Amino acid sequence: MKEFDYVIIGGGCAGLSLAYELEINDRLKEKTLAIIENRKEYKRDKTWSFWKVFDHNFDDCVIKSWNNFTINTSENSHELTNKKFPYQSIDSGKFYNKISSKLSNNSNVSFYKNLNEINSKNSIIFNSVFQKQLDKSDLWQHFQGIEIETPKKIFDDEIINLMDFNCDQRNGVHFFYTLPFSRNKALIETTWLSNLEDHSLRDYDLQLENYIKNNLGIKNYKINFTEKGAIPLFYPSFRNDNKLINIGSAGGMTRLSTGYTFLNIQEHSKYIVKNIEKIDKMKKFNLGKKISFFRQSIS
Repeated sequence: MKEFDYVIIGGGCAGLSLAYELEINDRLKEKTLAIIENRKEYKRDKTWSFWKVFDHNFDDCVIKSWNNFTINTSENSHELTNKKFPYQSIDSGKFYNKISSKLSNNSNVSFYKNLNEINSKNSIIFNSVFQKQLDKSDLWQHFQGIEIETPKKIFDDEIINLMDFNCDQRNGVHFFYTLPFSRNKALIETTWLSNLEDHSLRDYDLQLENYIKNNLGIKNYKINFTEKGAIPLFYPSFRNDNKLINIGSAGGMTRLSTGYTFLNIQEHSKYIVKNIEKIDKMKKFNLGKKISFFRQSIS
């Protein structure tokens, strides 16, 4: 079986971001990389959104940026402006296409379905996959979003509704999230902070249908895209040694107070690439003290 200098387990956001960072910094000219990913094809499956507090490599994958946002409760609505750090959303389909196109030009990069197809005995391995079943009774952020398109131009696409708590809370923390990409197209998401054991909270289709109809007053629309996911808002312990380095959520790159991960992945990727020649001897990369404080405060 073929040997590789580097192996990335998981070709999602974290794995591909690291591979792209290695490629654009010419770290794969004389080194080989295997990416282990079992999906059959790459297509849009997520929307990554975040406050742009520093530059990243994927401005050309941004669907839209906003400086204005609202937060709603059952009693009132607050509108705020953030001119310094815009809120951005990235289309995962464009992200995948950009990176795949770049990596396809390098014969030192190969994709495999399973780790046992290669010899990784002497490889430095970057792992973005949870290696064990996570505790469903702990705190998670779980959600479903749909991109809807309306016949008429009804959205104000200069402002997002970051959190709308004016909805059924049941046995968790619940809010809706609306990102208007244009005057007649928006991503609307139902989000829960709870454990994953209560299946009654997962009637996402009904939640979205009722919110769009009753809260937004929209009756005529079509659904272009659906995304669904669950982010652990706790930090499981994973094996980390000089030959296996965890990245992405598995590497602690999720901000536990919010679930934001995308920019932390980019920062971690830059750190790895900068120190790639001695990465097996470097201390573990951690988020800043402020983020660690948030992490401890909700655990």
